Amino acid sequence: MSSAGTALGRIHAAFAGLPASNGPAPQVTRWRTIDVDGLSAAISKLLAVIDQRAACSETAAFDTEAARTLAERRGMLGRIPALLGELPELTAQVLHGDHSPVNLLFDGGRLSAVLDFRPPDPFLVAYDLGRMAFYPSIVVSDPQWMNAARTLITRLPGRQACRGGRHPGLRRVALLELLGSLYGVRQHYPKPGLFQDDLDEFWLLRHRAAGILLRHLADTDALLHALAAAPARR
Repeated sequence: MSSAGTALGRIHAAFAGLPASNGPAPQVTRWRTIDVDGLSAAISKLLAVIDQRAACSETAAFDTEAARTLAERRGMLGRIPALLGELPELTAQVLHGDHSPVNLLFDGGRLSAVLDFRPPDPFLVAYDLGRMAFYPSIVVSDPQWMNAARTLITRLPGRQACRGGRHPGLRRVALLELLGSLYGVRQHYPKPGLFQDDLDEFWLLRHRAAGILLRHLADTDALLHALAAAPARR
């Protein structure tokens, strides 16, 4: 997490001066208007497909997990409006867009390359930071996931940490990104794709991470407030 945070800070610093970083950010406007009713309707359609499969005795192992997690996700959707309402004004600029463990190459213990940059359209800095600081596989599998988030954030240069990483909005952006997405399970029905097993696992992982982050709202807020109050790293 230490080298990942340092690299991300350098990327953001380098990209902040690009002309596109000072332009309009329509993706931010779209992202801030999560269609809760549309998500609920999509979940209902997916559950109807699963019910139909059960009626035809075509239920597969994943269907049971999909039905359970989709029902749980529908119960979480009511939290989205309040979480959106709590978001402050957040910085948008050109960024990496998918800064995550799968796109970091290491040579031994040294970070040697960062891959798979998104197109240069301005988006939320907190998205890049939150995606890595609260990466689903880390949140789910590492009991010390908040310490991992702390390590990444404290590796950011002082100004960047205060603008993006050391604000409670960081965690809310990461959580909203998970809650507002049915990625993985949506692709499973009605026709699974070539790598659908991986997408199924990714859906289950992201859903579990969303539940953990929801249960630890106060804890992560306390962590980020403590980091905001700490002297900035230079």
